[in-house]
Amino acid sequence: MRHTLLAALLLCTALGAGAQTYSFTFRLNGVEDSMLYIGRHYRDEVTLLDSAKRGPDGGYIFRGKQKWSRGIYALVRQDRTKQIGDFAIDESRKFTIIGDAKLNATSVTVKGCLSNEQMFSYMSTVQEARKEIEEINKRKKDSATKSQAEADEKALVDRMDRYEATVRHPKKPMVFFDLVNACENATVPDSVENKAYYYRAHYWDKLFEAPLSTLHSQLIYSPQLFNKVNYFFFGLLYHADSDTICHELDRLMKRFDGDTAMQRYVLDFITPKYFRSTKNIGWDAVWCHIASEYYLKGRCPWATEGTLHNMRYNYDRIKQSLIGAHGQELWMLDTTQIDAPEHWFSSHRFPEKYVILWFWDPDCHHCQEQSAELKTLYDSLLTAPDRRFEVYAIGYESDVDKWVKYVREHEFHFVNVGGPNVNVDYQEAYNVHGAPTMIILNEKRDIIMNKVIPVKQILPFLDNYEKNGHH
Repeated sequence: MRHTLLAALLLCTALGAGAQTYSFTFRLNGVEDSMLYIGRHYRDEVTLLDSAKRGPDGGYIFRGKQKWSRGIYALVRQDRTKQIGDFAIDESRKFTIIGDAKLNATSVTVKGCLSNEQMFSYMSTVQEARKEIEEINKRKKDSATKSQAEADEKALVDRMDRYEATVRHPKKPMVFFDLVNACENATVPDSVENKAYYYRAHYWDKLFEAPLSTLHSQLIYSPQLFNKVNYFFFGLLYHADSDTICHELDRLMKRFDGDTAMQRYVLDFITPKYFRSTKNIGWDAVWCHIASEYYLKGRCPWATEGTLHNMRYNYDRIKQSLIGAHGQELWMLDTTQIDAPEHWFSSHRFPEKYVILWFWDPDCHHCQEQSAELKTLYDSLLTAPDRRFEVYAIGYESDVDKWVKYVREHEFHFVNVGGPNVNVDYQEAYNVHGAPTMIILNEKRDIIMNKVIPVKQILPFLDNYEKNGHH
């Protein structure tokens, strides 16, 4: 299908409604909770706003005088974490919804609320279409029915396109369908050669067809907006390099210029996820970009002084260990721990082209496994004419005797250093906040890798680094 039909993930708005007497009734087969709650979406969380006890007839009636914003809300079970489903609140102040324990659209009956009627009807039609396409896909696998199945698929797609054109673009604007259209995915023309790039470049276009002052403020309380933001940064851009991620973020923030609420919505969500990511190469650079270009430049008025203080502190530490930064030279004692010139080793003064700084802890199981693999690789290259790298292994252990014993028992032949004597605080210098940590330096002793990569990928990484013009 050309349309993903994921618009059935319900959306909410923030159009104000006056404080009027309301009565929202739910009768749900299979639900016997003593109490239910109404919650409002914000990113991946739900804030509880109202509650209703189970009545003698098994129904739940939310009633009172409260200012409800038009939009989509969550019906939450008594444990306050599990959601039954979403429903709409519009200008109607009295309605009844009858359904099952999951508010399955095909089982719902609505009385007194046009928004809920239209929404559940739309979702029901979508669900039925999905069942049809699943059946068609099964028939397409059989050569005897494949031709007819393909014809049925085309007919279904055409029918759903006509249906969506009718219900999603009514003459009278409807908030639900406005939000559905705003979060619709970009359509990529067949003539476009680089479809992935086009899709990414036009991912947000539909969102910006509506005025900032209306639709965007409503989208903030939309579960679909969260899905759209989350997928963009941690789906589409998950494997992108840091420059691409920063470029796309800046582009989006520029389009949100003047809408502080939407900028906060995005930045407050993505910033912690890029902070000290131990697996994703370049994500620390993204975090530093966000910190320096937005928070520390005063572009985030919602940030507290405490938040900014912590960001300044972490930024000053992390930027020193970013890929491309010059690695600070370390001087440490070897396993003899004898304070004499011949027992001090520099992290930089080796003839090999590359240096692998390996911060490890003999009490760490993962460190033990990776150190053993590193030893195997290193030993296999001892007689090689061009090993290319030296390993500078820093014992990340306060018990020096334990570290020395482990190194000698396991016969680590690379350079082993440790103990309290060191010229600089390597935790500060290389942002080491746990073990194992791997830093790879090139011949200029600039950082070219600051994540722990599997030992078996070290040589391919160096090969690829040189293949890309780094010599």
